[in-house]
Amino acid sequence: MLKSEYLRRELLIDFLPLGHLMIKLRIILFLLVAASNITYAQLSTQEIAILKTNMVKAVENSKLTDSLFTKLNKLANKTALITGYTGTLEALKAKHSWNPYNKIKYVGRSLKTMQKAIDMDKENMEIRFMRFSIEFYTPSFLGFSKDLAHDKKEILKHYQNENFGLADRELIKNVAKFMIDSKKCTPAEVKILTKHL
Repeated sequence: MLKSEYLRRELLIDFLPLGHLMIKLRIILFLLVAASNITYAQLSTQEIAILKTNMVKAVENSKLTDSLFTKLNKLANKTALITGYTGTLEALKAKHSWNPYNKIKYVGRSLKTMQKAIDMDKENMEIRFMRFSIEFYTPSFLGFSKDLAHDKKEILKHYQNENFGLADRELIKNVAKFMIDSKKCTPAEVKILTKHL
């Protein structure tokens, strides 16, 4: 065997483990990037702002409610907030339904979805507020308003601690106004909320 051929084989053998290591690192890096893209393949900040605007419109528009619900339902690996929006849309489907059986069915599904969202992110004030507002507008005799007091307490905790997470100024103001208007707060709680109007 020629000396150059021998050296080439020896060098290949020496570099072969390094080559395998580099390939493994590339595969791991690719999987990490792909996993993060899948995990966070949700909605951009701009899309969430549009979604919030459309959800306000959906309160009076059943077709928009159905369209938004279908869009969010197709998302894989939903974040807690997207899960909360889905639960809110289920409640709006109840509002728009003319059939009493379907109304109850949708509210029940909505509250299960909201609980799932809260389990995913217990400290998210916006999710707590969505569930509070659903239960607030659901007739109490149906038995779906069991979390009102607890959600109120959790929402007020955010205002007392001035810890609003990613909530923007408009959301903080609107939640405070809704909580005051709900007549579910004591005068001391109203005083805390009024600071944020």
